[in-house]
Amino acid sequence: MTRPPLTPRTVAVLAALSCAACSSIYVPSEPSHPAAPLPPAASTGRPTPIPTREIDLAGNCHRTEEDGYREEATVKVSHNNVQSLDWKLWVARRGTCEFHLSDFRQVRQSPHIELAATDGSACRLMVWQDPRRVTIATANCEKRCTGGVYTKAWPVLFDPASGDCAQVR
Repeated sequence: MTRPPLTPRTVAVLAALSCAACSSIYVPSEPSHPAAPLPPAASTGRPTPIPTREIDLAGNCHRTEEDGYREEATVKVSHNNVQSLDWKLWVARRGTCEFHLSDFRQVRQSPHIELAATDGSACRLMVWQDPRRVTIATANCEKRCTGGVYTKAWPVLFDPASGDCAQVR
């Protein structure tokens, strides 16, 4: 039996899950391609830390996917300080998730930005940048979603140069 190809959305979810704690990215000690050399940190079997990057972004990502997933996200970050954030996503017609800066306080600036919910829940938003995109992901935010769609929700990705939705292909 053959596996279906990975969709861009699945790739984005897997990338976000690999960095869910955002304090480190797990790098397996066994290479997937034995001939490929491993970076020095990976050869120790320890997680590789996220590089510290200063984030400056005026992001605006509004898109609808063929499968009914839709997101509307605006964010402004200056020198790793989140100044505004409004993000809503729809998972087909089954439910939504919604995040507003007024419901969070910033608790970390580096190596990634972290926002903690002010309602006492464990909900966190993490923001980090790699060379191709700025990612905003969630952890423990089930209560901010309707219709049980939290496990189907994935991070929003911004192009750091333009502020538009990043391409995942």
